Amino acid sequence: MEFKPLEIPDVVLITPRVFGDERGFFMETFRQSEFEAHCGKYSFVQDNHSRSTKGVLRGLHYQIEHPQGKLVRVTRGEVFDVAVDIRRDSPTFGKWVGVYLNEENKQMLWVPPGFAHGFYVTSEVAEFQYKCTDYYAPEYECCIAWNESDLAIRWPDIGVAPSLSLKDQKGCTLFESELFATGL
Repeated sequence: MEFKPLEIPDVVLITPRVFGDERGFFMETFRQSEFEAHCGKYSFVQDNHSRSTKGVLRGLHYQIEHPQGKLVRVTRGEVFDVAVDIRRDSPTFGKWVGVYLNEENKQMLWVPPGFAHGFYVTSEVAEFQYKCTDYYAPEYECCIAWNESDLAIRWPDIGVAPSLSLKDQKGCTLFESELFATGL
C-alpha cells in the first residue's frame, strides 16, 4: 500500500496494490502494522456500511466525546469525501481536504479523531464503508453545516442540489459548534 499525507498531513490517502487479471482482482485493504507506521497507533472497534443515491450529502459529522477516527472507502460508485480539522490548537484548524473515492481507484482515506467528516455522492449509487476507532455515541454527535461559509468547501457541481437528512439540515456554523480544545 502507498500512504500519502494530504495538505493536512494527519489526513492520509491510502492506495492499495491491486492484483488483477481477466478473472477479477485481489487487494489487501488493511494491515495493522502498516497502518500504525503511517497513520498512528489506533485500533478499530466498529465497521459501518451505507448506501446512498446521487446527490446525497452526509456530514459534516463528528463526536465531541468518544471521538472517532475513520478509515473510509467506496466499494460501489463514487463520492467526494471531505475531512475538516476542528482541533482549535492545530495549525490547520478550519482547513479542509477533499478527495474522490470510488470503486475504480479503490483508495481509502484516513480521517483521524479531531476532524469533522462528510461525503457527497457523485454517482447514481454509492456504497460507503468505514472502520471506526470508537463506538457510535449519538448523544455526543455534532454536525457542522455542509455549506458553512467559514470553511468554503468546494463541493462538486453534479447538477442536482444536495439531499440532506433533517440532522444535516440543522448543522451549525464552525464557531457555533463545540470544537476540540486540544489535538488528539
